[in-house]
Amino acid sequence: MSHTLLNESNADQYRTRVTLLGTAGGPPWWDGSDRTGISTVISVNDDHYIVDLGEGWGPQFRKSNLGPVGFQKGLDNVRAVFVTHHHSDHIVDLPNLLLLAWHNGSDGLKSPIQIYGPGNRGELPPIFAPENREQLPEVFNPDSPTPGLTESAAKLMEAYALDINDRMRDNAKQDLRDVFEFHDIELPGTTGDRPNEDPTPEMEPFEVYRDENVRVTAILVDHRPIFPAFAFRFETADGSVVVSGDTGVCENIVKISADADMLLHECIDMDWVDTLMGPNSPKPDANLMQHMLAAHTSIEQVGPQAQAARVKSLVLTHLVPGNTPAEKWQQAAAGYDGDFYVGEDLMQFGIGAPRG
Repeated sequence: MSHTLLNESNADQYRTRVTLLGTAGGPPWWDGSDRTGISTVISVNDDHYIVDLGEGWGPQFRKSNLGPVGFQKGLDNVRAVFVTHHHSDHIVDLPNLLLLAWHNGSDGLKSPIQIYGPGNRGELPPIFAPENREQLPEVFNPDSPTPGLTESAAKLMEAYALDINDRMRDNAKQDLRDVFEFHDIELPGTTGDRPNEDPTPEMEPFEVYRDENVRVTAILVDHRPIFPAFAFRFETADGSVVVSGDTGVCENIVKISADADMLLHECIDMDWVDTLMGPNSPKPDANLMQHMLAAHTSIEQVGPQAQAARVKSLVLTHLVPGNTPAEKWQQAAAGYDGDFYVGEDLMQFGIGAPRG
C-alpha cells in the first residue's frame, strides 16, 4: 500500500485518511509553540476513529473539516474513541467530548460513540526513589486509587450532573447515557497480572474493536510506571496504521507495527531532558533521567525501532518538548530507510490508492 501527504484539495479523494489533530506531548504549555495536545483521527469511509483526547482536540477537529457538512461540523460520524493510557495529556479533554457532543452535531447522534481505554491498574505504582523523599505521598482517593476508563467517565459525568440534568430537562437534549458507551479494555488471560514487575510482558496483539470499516488491535507498551499503556493498530481495506501511544523502546511496539503502512510514533528530545536534570543542570538526577528515557523513545532510538518493524512510513508525533525545532526532530530519520515525516498539527495522510 502507498500513502500520500494530503492538502485540502485532495483529502476527500482517499477512503482511509490519518489526521494529526494535535502533536504535542506532555502536560505543560510549551513556550514558542502552537502545537496542541496529542490527538489523532483515522477516517475510513467518512467515519472517524479518534485516538487520545489531548488539550484542544475539539477545536482542532472542527478545523480539520472532518465533521459532516451542516450544523457545527459535528461529531455525528465519530464511531469510536481509543485512549492509549491515563496520563493527563492524553485524556484531559475527555470531559469536552462528554459534555459538548450535544452541541456539536445535527439532530442527535444516531448511534452511541464507543469509547475504549485502559481498565483498572489493579495496584498502585511503586514509589520512585523513596530513599530521596522526606515524606512519602498519601494515597489520593484511597477507595479507588487506580480507576479504569469506565469508572473515571462515570465519575466525570456525576461531577457535571447539574449541567447534564439541565440540558436534558430544559434543552430537550438526548439522554447522555445514550450518546456514549464505555469499555475497559480487557487484557487476555493472565497478561498484566504483575504491572509493577512486568508492565510489558511478551504478548501478541489482541482485538479490541471491529466494524465494517476497521479492525483495531492493541498491545501493551512500556510507559512505566503507567499501566496499562497501549499501542493500537488500525487495519482497513486500504492499509494499516499504528499509533504507538507513549512508549520506550520495546519489542511489543515492533510486533504490533510489523510491516505497517504507517507508524505514528512518540519522540522525546533527551537534550532538553538533560537541561532539566542532567549533570550540568540546576537539579542533576541521573536516576530520573534514566526513568524518563525508559518511558519514552529518544530521537536516536525511534528510527531503528521503526526499521526493526519494517514499516513503510514513520511519522513523529507526541513531541516532547513541543517547542524543539523541526530540524532537530529530522535527526530521528537516522537508522530508518522508509518515508519519514515530522508531524504538524492538522497534517493529513491518505492511505492506499485514491477512490476510483
